[in-house]
Amino acid sequence: MTESEVRKLLRLVKEEDSQKAFQDFYYLTYDRLFRIAYYYIKKEEISQEIVLDTFMKLWEQRKQLLEVRNIEDYCFILVKNTALHYIEKETISCISSTDVLPESQEQTSSPEDSLISEELFARYVKALDRLPKRCREVFIGIREEKKSYIQVAKEMNISTKTVDAQIQKAVSLLKTLIDPKNIF
Repeated sequence: MTESEVRKLLRLVKEEDSQKAFQDFYYLTYDRLFRIAYYYIKKEEISQEIVLDTFMKLWEQRKQLLEVRNIEDYCFILVKNTALHYIEKETISCISSTDVLPESQEQTSSPEDSLISEELFARYVKALDRLPKRCREVFIGIREEKKSYIQVAKEMNISTKTVDAQIQKAVSLLKTLIDPKNIF
C-alpha cells in the first residue's frame, strides 16, 4: 500500500462519501490489521471483529481521515487499542468472577520490553506487506498458519522446492527490511 494510493482513496471517501473507495481501502489494509489484532488476541474470530469495529470507527471518522498524517500508524493504533480494551474487559470479567488473576494474564515483562516487542511487531507487519505476493502467501502459510510445505504447495499449485525457495527469499527479505540499520 503506497501513501499516494491511500490518500487518493481517502480523498474520495471524504469528498464523495464513496463507499467503493472505502471498500478498496478496506481490501488494501484488512490483512495487515487482522495480523495486528491476532498478535494481541490470538483468537481469529475476535480478531476479525476487532478489525471490523476499527473499520466502522474509520467510516464514522471518514471526513477527518485526510487530516491524519500517517494513516497506517493511525489504523495500527486503533486496532491495538481496541484489542487491548478487549483484553482489559476480559481480564476484569475474569477477575471479578474468580478474584484471582489468571496466570496467562500476569505481567511478566517490563513496559520497556512490551514497547520494544510492539515496535518489532509493527516493523514485521510492514515488512511482510512489502514482500512479493507469492512470497508473502507462502511465508504466511508456513510460518503463521503452521501448514506443511506439502499443504502450501498443493494449495498454491507449486512444487515443494518452490515453497522452500520462497521461504528462503522471504526470510532474507524480512531480515533486510526489519534490520534497524535500514530504518533511517
